[in-house]
Amino acid sequence: MPGTVLIAGASGLVGSAAAIAFMDAGWDVVALSRRQPELLEGRSYRHLPLDLQDPGACKAAAAELTGVTHVVYTAVYELPGLIAGWSDPHQIETNGQMIRNLLEPLSAAASLQHVNLLQGTKAYGAMVAPMRIPAREDQPRVVHPNFYWLQEDYLREKSASAGFSFTILRPQLIVGPNHGVVMNLPPVIGIYAAIRRAEGQPFSFPGGAEWVWEAVDTRLVANACVWAADAPAAAGETFNLTNGEVFSWRDMWPAMAGTLGVETGPETPVSLAEYLPAKEGVWRQVVKRHGLRDIAMADLLGESHYYADMCFSYGLTEPPAPTYVSTIKIKQAGFTETCNTEESFCFWLQDLMARKILPPAA
Repeated sequence: MPGTVLIAGASGLVGSAAAIAFMDAGWDVVALSRRQPELLEGRSYRHLPLDLQDPGACKAAAAELTGVTHVVYTAVYELPGLIAGWSDPHQIETNGQMIRNLLEPLSAAASLQHVNLLQGTKAYGAMVAPMRIPAREDQPRVVHPNFYWLQEDYLREKSASAGFSFTILRPQLIVGPNHGVVMNLPPVIGIYAAIRRAEGQPFSFPGGAEWVWEAVDTRLVANACVWAADAPAAAGETFNLTNGEVFSWRDMWPAMAGTLGVETGPETPVSLAEYLPAKEGVWRQVVKRHGLRDIAMADLLGESHYYADMCFSYGLTEPPAPTYVSTIKIKQAGFTETCNTEESFCFWLQDLMARKILPPAA
């Protein structure tokens, strides 16, 4: 029976998709985010503007959220430059405190039944040592600096004392429509293609050594959140989550070029973290020429251009260690949804064009 779900981080990549999926499934949705979630426009939900770093504001808000039965926690605090911040003590402590600020008063005020926490495959320690392949949820914890363990340990303790259940999802390279977020590649790829086209240059792959990846469409993650909300097999469990296949950037590049209406060319290694901000002037011309929404480059990229350099293994001449995870556990538990990764990237590029974030295909 659907209840009332609070989506923490509702303007983000998973948060927006989760809010839509829960609304489509008949739930009442409270969307918690500092800014109005753009992708929820025209839908029926309650928006709660709240800074999770403010414990007083969280306590005051909890008094008005007594009807909340479920929480999907997707909020995250990242530092500029993204990658280096993943092991930063301040970043780790801030993320640990944010979930406490929300759940401490909420678990006392509301009839909380379930919390869904979003992690990622950084849990398996690939940033400090090669992962076990495939990474499985029951493998021993890899101890390394990250905020996952602060949040998870707190959630396990709090759920036991407050009487609610929880599920932890670990998606790999999430793909969706959001711009201005910390880790989403379609806007970065589309802006890069538009700038190259404007300058008469081919849509060349900008990365380095080959690195075969797994990804997951944000709609699939959202549907997994809805499933986990009341699936007995999900209670107290951690699940890896991918589309169900691997992919190569170089193999997928021509399909994205076709979607964007640009020509591929010889590979041209370039740091998108440096290249795109330096092309702000060119982008402004593209926006004006095509009547796109007037959004500054920085507000489109968020921190995702740094993520692009990592994903494309820019600057590397040798392939990084593989980062494959097993998704057998969630399938055996009952969630069997899959997605074609190439179609996912192309779908969201088309969505960005339709919303006038990116220029139309030539």
